[in-house]
Amino acid sequence: MTPLIEAIGVTKHYPQRASGWLRGPTRFLRAVDGVSLTIARGETLGLVGESGCGKSTFGRLLIRLIEPTSGSIRLDGTDITALHGAELRAQRRAMQIIFQDPYGALNPRMSVEDIIAEPLIIHGARPNAETRREVARLLDLVGLPERAKALFPHEFSGGQRQRIGIARALILRPKLVVCDEPVSALDVSVQAQIVNLLSELQGELGLTYLFIAHDLAVVKHISTRVAVMYLGQVVELADKATLYSAPLHPYTHTLMAAVPASHPRLRRRLRKHLGGDIPSALTPPSGCRFHTRCPHVMPICREQEPRVSEPAEGHLVTCHLIK
Repeated sequence: MTPLIEAIGVTKHYPQRASGWLRGPTRFLRAVDGVSLTIARGETLGLVGESGCGKSTFGRLLIRLIEPTSGSIRLDGTDITALHGAELRAQRRAMQIIFQDPYGALNPRMSVEDIIAEPLIIHGARPNAETRREVARLLDLVGLPERAKALFPHEFSGGQRQRIGIARALILRPKLVVCDEPVSALDVSVQAQIVNLLSELQGELGLTYLFIAHDLAVVKHISTRVAVMYLGQVVELADKATLYSAPLHPYTHTLMAAVPASHPRLRRRLRKHLGGDIPSALTPPSGCRFHTRCPHVMPICREQEPRVSEPAEGHLVTCHLIK
């Protein structure tokens, strides 16, 4: 499959300057550290990992909501990391995001019609009859009545607000949509409705998704392939059937073992299985970053960073145990 978007060695390091008069050297928080991924046109790439591993940061880097420290991102063959001004603005129509919090992502002072139409207005459309028709079309597409356009966010439930956020993301008819944990703040019953809606919209509109989540059951339902992220790096990537039936990286094994049928308290279960929290991205461990928690750690793991290997076609893993 031809990739719609390709990230090559993408990093994001945030400088952390010590306070006080005895300031030491500037350190860097390595939120994303050399990630290379491709997403094919029309597929859904799931991105999973513990809180703080860099998933959301990578999603924002992919659509240049934040600027990468290094690396390149190609959308339909165009290096968008080299674009600025009007050229970048033109590419932004093709890349949109659905945010995690349906309560904080919508302006409470704007009507639903204004919220959904805002991206069109920003990109030069006039608030006329054609714009209103487009808003009505999107409301129908996400399963909300046309009368909703005159209402305000506080008059809707969490699931309905997320539908408004989806409509806003789709009004520019993007190619790529980053779904940044779009169901994690919703009740379980509502989660299923939103995930099914996203799947239906993908089939109808030919969308490509990066689906970021910590719920492995949701990711399995919607994804084509799944990437596992740990401390700013991707440690395993495979199609979902392979990853869920035959994971290779010890961290992926632990993720699978830690999650029961309905995933409550993932972090508590991971601490029990792994023996502690994820290390600090300010001072990542030497060698393999997972070696401080890995049940199969070897001396080489502490000293040498593992390379990416491909034991089977399309199945990538970064681990000294895998040759």
